[in-house]
Amino acid sequence: MATGQSEGEISRLTAVELSGALMSGALSSREVTAHFLSTIEAKNKQLGAFITVTAEQAMDDAHAADNLRAKHARGHNVEQLPMLHGMPIAFKDLTDVAGVPTTHGSAALEHKRAPEDGALAAALKAHGALSLGKTQVPEFGLTAYSENRVAPPSRNPYSLGRSSGGSSGGSAAAVAAGLIPFAPGTDGGGSIRIPAGACGLVGLKPGRGVVPSGSGSGDAAKLVVAGPLARTAEDAALLMDALVPRDQAPDGGYLANVGRVPGPLRIGLSLDSPWAGIYPFDIEQDAMDALTKGTELLTAAGHAVSEAQIRYDNRYPDAFTAAWTAGVGSARIAPQREALLTPLTRTFRRRAQQRSASKVNEALSLLRQFEHDTIAQYSRWDVIATPTLAQTPRPIGWFTGGGHSGESWPHEWAGDADEDYKRQCEYAPWSSMVNVCGLPAVSVPVHVTADGLPMGIQLIGRSGSELQLLQLAAALGTSGDH
Repeated sequence: MATGQSEGEISRLTAVELSGALMSGALSSREVTAHFLSTIEAKNKQLGAFITVTAEQAMDDAHAADNLRAKHARGHNVEQLPMLHGMPIAFKDLTDVAGVPTTHGSAALEHKRAPEDGALAAALKAHGALSLGKTQVPEFGLTAYSENRVAPPSRNPYSLGRSSGGSSGGSAAAVAAGLIPFAPGTDGGGSIRIPAGACGLVGLKPGRGVVPSGSGSGDAAKLVVAGPLARTAEDAALLMDALVPRDQAPDGGYLANVGRVPGPLRIGLSLDSPWAGIYPFDIEQDAMDALTKGTELLTAAGHAVSEAQIRYDNRYPDAFTAAWTAGVGSARIAPQREALLTPLTRTFRRRAQQRSASKVNEALSLLRQFEHDTIAQYSRWDVIATPTLAQTPRPIGWFTGGGHSGESWPHEWAGDADEDYKRQCEYAPWSSMVNVCGLPAVSVPVHVTADGLPMGIQLIGRSGSELQLLQLAAALGTSGDH
């Protein structure tokens, strides 16, 4: 088995390069897996990205992957290896992985081992990926920060006193810090794009129905979809090729086409948000600087950029909140364990249980009308561009109002649920409406603050434009100085 690659060189490889090395045999899955497990061992205590590390199972899976490649090599049909052959990844701890506890980030649940893989894990394992463990999430994936009562908070690799975002915060931190080459996330209100923005990654939320394994049965509003968190657009494209059924993917796949430059597009810049009426928010200068930088790059690439003024229905916040929190109201939690929920979850669970079915149906109906009206306004442009986040990555504990730095864990949860929720909506005011509309959107890093924190822009595309968004991300990534 020829390698010639040092551990440092393995860390520097993109996911696409690493996949090529595994396919060719230049690297074995065992040495790659051992490298990433060693990196997790060295860094995770500070970072808090992983809740559970499944090192023994990962090495067993890597051994099986290497045996499979040897068998294919003997038969001279190496090209028939699965597309993610031997690639280490991790799943956020809302996704079932066979034999591993699923905590859902909640101390109120019994953490039983999952009897089988969930749809997302099964799909990626079928393509040859192997799991290194489960990553940190907020309780039930409800928040834009990944802090809970189960394990230490997930921290931002660029500044350990700050959050990596949520709800795919642990996965984003792990990718950004080099603990895994890339990762699947899930996004129901910004949960891929928010941590991608905070951690300087490319994070793609595909459109509704594009990734069959990404949805959940308790999602009446059809908000949640799975998508990639990656360091480059090309890496994100590779993961999309595994997530999207071949007959529904672009001709040749995402990776084969991601380097092509999309023709001149009409791009509308917008700072309007459906949350502004109930939570007027300030936009930090670094967020505006990111949008300015993104605008310059898009214009230089030949796209026509103009201002887009969007009018949103002011009934949106209540309707979205009702739909977003309906699932936690029906979660099976033993009465004696309710006190172990975080204040935000407990408050929104109680409100969801008090809300009548007719009120929920009314909210869902309003969201469908919101989707229709908003897409009609967006249709004047090919792409809508916003900052990904209105503020720089927030300090650990900032949302909960506890004032703790996260240096000690567990900590006391302070503040109230409504202030917590308000802060999240002010931090990420351009995320959730994209889920309601079922449109694809990507966060792309384009700017670095004076303190070294990454900032990104969000590009919202038309239905079916996932490849186009990745092509734009690839173009920004090659021309930017972030």
